[in-house]
Amino acid sequence: MSWLQKLTPPGVQKMFEKRDTPENLWVKCPISGEMVFNKDLEAAQHVTPAGHHMRIGPSLRFKYTFDGDYTEVDLPEVAKDPLKFKDDKPYTSRLAAARKKTGREDAMAIGVGSIKSIETTVLVQDFSFMGGSLGMGAGEGFLKACETAVERRTPLVVFTAAGGARMQEGALSLMQMPRTTLGVQMLKDAKLPYLVVLTDPTTGGVTASYAMLGDVQIAEPGALIGFAGPRVIEQTIREKLPEGFQRAEYLLDKGMVDKVVHRHELRTVLGNLMRTLLKRPAAADNTPARTE
Repeated sequence: MSWLQKLTPPGVQKMFEKRDTPENLWVKCPISGEMVFNKDLEAAQHVTPAGHHMRIGPSLRFKYTFDGDYTEVDLPEVAKDPLKFKDDKPYTSRLAAARKKTGREDAMAIGVGSIKSIETTVLVQDFSFMGGSLGMGAGEGFLKACETAVERRTPLVVFTAAGGARMQEGALSLMQMPRTTLGVQMLKDAKLPYLVVLTDPTTGGVTASYAMLGDVQIAEPGALIGFAGPRVIEQTIREKLPEGFQRAEYLLDKGMVDKVVHRHELRTVLGNLMRTLLKRPAAADNTPARTE
């Protein structure tokens, strides 16, 4: 305690005491730099006033996508560290840290519920779990989602978010690319809709496999979508890339994406698409209109 604090009466000290403020009370918008109150951000489905779509995990994605209640499906167990991989720290330590951070076993989460009154299987890729990297756990999770959709005779909606393959699993990770395409073929053979929602970022082996095999390719505004990142491409070709290169709107203009949909409108769009693909009559839309 300093000499000034000793001379200051306790009542006055209390007036000037530092109060604890929650770290997540305000969130800075990456586009405008505006500080957004967390409660307002939650009410806006984590879309800032400037229109930036924040990255969200499976729990919020399920909440914003399903009509109401949903059931989560357990992921299959896989070998924890098949290659005994170690760089600056063991792979098992990285897995443990990711599981503690997210509360999930791997980068995939599966939920079954209704979207606009249509029972749907939804798979969400969690970028917070080691960058949503595609490893054996994620590959098995994708196949489990396909099997669940076939068993329940539901469409499958996949929200992608990944930085690529999981290098700690080497070739075992790369093998998930053809394995996931077999899962997509299961859905096609069963004549069930497969819709992909590309979120920020979707890159690497995920883009080179199941992320681009949907019956309809939807993207959230501003999402980075590609195989190699723009910085790697610029360094390779030694040229400046066009403005907005690899962003959702650019890919829509080039025909790589079918539709760019605001998060507030996504549930309605998914419901309408599934009704069309399933050849079911249109349902009344009670979703409140989005306000700018």
